[in-house]
Amino acid sequence: MEFPVKSLITPIAIALAAIGCSTAFAAEDPMKLKMVDLEARLIRIERVIENQSLIQLAAEVDMLRSESMQLRGEIETLRYETENSNKRQRDLYVDVDRRLQAIEQGQQRGFTPAPAPPPAAAPQATPPPPERAAQPPAGEAPRVAAAPARPAGTDQQNYQAAFELMQGRKYEEAGRAFGQFLVAFPQSPLADNAQYWLAETQYVRGQYQPALAEFQKVLDHYPQSAKLPDALLKVGYCQAELGNREAARTALQQVMRSFPDTTAARLASQRLERLSQ
Repeated sequence: MEFPVKSLITPIAIALAAIGCSTAFAAEDPMKLKMVDLEARLIRIERVIENQSLIQLAAEVDMLRSESMQLRGEIETLRYETENSNKRQRDLYVDVDRRLQAIEQGQQRGFTPAPAPPPAAAPQATPPPPERAAQPPAGEAPRVAAAPARPAGTDQQNYQAAFELMQGRKYEEAGRAFGQFLVAFPQSPLADNAQYWLAETQYVRGQYQPALAEFQKVLDHYPQSAKLPDALLKVGYCQAELGNREAARTALQQVMRSFPDTTAARLASQRLERLSQ
């Protein structure tokens, strides 16, 4: 029995074509393609978010580092200002003491500065002669001298004016100004400083005996003063200049015992070495 070959080939070709079409359709499924595309886009978005988080963290770290540096600079500025304020009171004393040491060294080398006039001959220290006083007309009662007028301005203004005279090396004028200050403002918080600088105006002019008495007033009347170490040091200096070596050693040693680790103690140690030599 014979079958036609053509009739068998045709159904087989149709089946194979159908299978090929279904396979191609599955490979090009739009839903699958869309899912793949969405997944790729999601991966990219996640990477961008991760990168932004890292950038934000880095920016915050930089900002904190900048703020830390700024605070460190402010702390250094405050520390510098504090140290300067602590040194302001010592600067003038060190400068005056340096000049005094230069004068003393010049005396040791044979140089003698121009001697200051003795207190009795100083114009400001001598009272006005009786013949210069104004005489009342005949028949009138003598007038009572008026008390010295209180200087104008506050105690701080008067102290600053006297201190500027001291800085300008106008020692006689400064001494008179500090003396007037102590009469007009005996209860001022600046009275101890004024007493010290009054004594200093006499010391720097070589008037060691009256300077010794004025420095001693700082010790006697102002025991809580910040100028106490300097006043005691200058008591030792005056005693040394007056030739009282034992009294000078006692005062200088007391400075070192009572006020260690201070400029006054260092200067006292140097002066003790010179006394020993």
